[in-house]
Amino acid sequence: MNKLPNNLEAEQAVLGSVIIDQELQTDILSMLNVEDFYMETHRNIFHAMQVIFSKNIPIDFVTLTSELEVEKQLEAIGGIDYITFLSNVVPSAANYKHYCDIVLSNSMRRKIIKCSRSIINDAMENGDDKSSMQFAEKSIFDLSQKQQDSDLELIGKPGGILTEVLKELNKAAENKGKIRGISTGYREFDKITNGLQKSDLILLAARPGVGKTSFAMNIATNAALNSGKKVAIFDLEMSKLQLIQRTISSVAKVNLSKVLSGELNQEEWKRIWTAERVLAESGIYLDDSPMTTPLDIISKCRKLKMTEGLDLVVIDYLQLMKASNRTDSGNRVQEISEITRMLKVAAKDLNIPIILLSQLSRLVEQREDHRPILSDLRESGSIEQDADIVLFLYNPGNYNDVITTDEPGTVHLIIAKHRSGATGEVKLRWVKEITTFENLA
Repeated sequence: MNKLPNNLEAEQAVLGSVIIDQELQTDILSMLNVEDFYMETHRNIFHAMQVIFSKNIPIDFVTLTSELEVEKQLEAIGGIDYITFLSNVVPSAANYKHYCDIVLSNSMRRKIIKCSRSIINDAMENGDDKSSMQFAEKSIFDLSQKQQDSDLELIGKPGGILTEVLKELNKAAENKGKIRGISTGYREFDKITNGLQKSDLILLAARPGVGKTSFAMNIATNAALNSGKKVAIFDLEMSKLQLIQRTISSVAKVNLSKVLSGELNQEEWKRIWTAERVLAESGIYLDDSPMTTPLDIISKCRKLKMTEGLDLVVIDYLQLMKASNRTDSGNRVQEISEITRMLKVAAKDLNIPIILLSQLSRLVEQREDHRPILSDLRESGSIEQDADIVLFLYNPGNYNDVITTDEPGTVHLIIAKHRSGATGEVKLRWVKEITTFENLA
């Protein structure tokens, strides 16, 4: 078997740099981990350096040999002679970053090889090709996420984050009143949120029958048709046929029951054909694969973003998802937490908003006050923590809750959590016949 990628001279140079230059110790120890070293001797030495550093003691020949003696590793690593060798191996530590880069590069290549071997072993032993594909994607995804960890950044450096934020503020000042994110088509909601923002995970929750699928489809359609956005919709409950039937009914403003029965007059047919042409030219993509996992969705979204572009994702709905195609973990709350964390990471990685639909628990039905609250989220786990925005749809008419100020058909959109702004409530009109939510005014 070929030897795994390594460069022992670079590892020695890194360790030697730590010993001879105390000013570089913080930098070097923050760049590398024990597992980045190939040689076990070097891993043991670096671990001893970390222990010394954690005690706020300078690392030098004396403190290092002393710590290795305490850990009973001094003889195993080659004794005082090897520490002396490391102290003399580099005349200057000026090129320490180059040495660290070599060590990190070889470490990553070894991790890729190890990951690849695990994928090969799984493919050889696992009889389920889809499960093996999921294992491969998750392994590569996890490795890439570790690689993407960012360093601390001085906020005032030229061209840094302060400069970037100032550009955004200037842009907002030049376009006063303009929605910064993706407009949902619902004016009052957009005023509060400034539209759907990139990298946000938006949770939309309601009890069955309130219209959460329709509302999410309305937002997706508005974004695609009115703002020219590319939208991917993953529906684990309805078929593509059902979704398109609803969408045509909504866009054409034709009663859904008449659309399904075909009992349309000439004017209604005109509106249907107009809606069909508009939708055909839109950037809406549908997927109705059952039992979809986050990795399925992330993989498809990455491909779409690379080939056609992608601005918004809608997933309907959370409780129908599994964390992976592997056997059930037995802990559904933990699994839901893993799903929401992966989708939040995906929103940030893809730099787009993701709308994730969710059911509410039956606790809503059992209370005298039927307005949803955050604790009503089913199998909540870290849902509330991971979501940037949490929205609830509440229809008082479903419970005969009397709100004298409401017009008939009024549904309340409750912004229960908003990480980057205010919470609040927006009233919308639910037109069930055409599966559409409308602005009240």
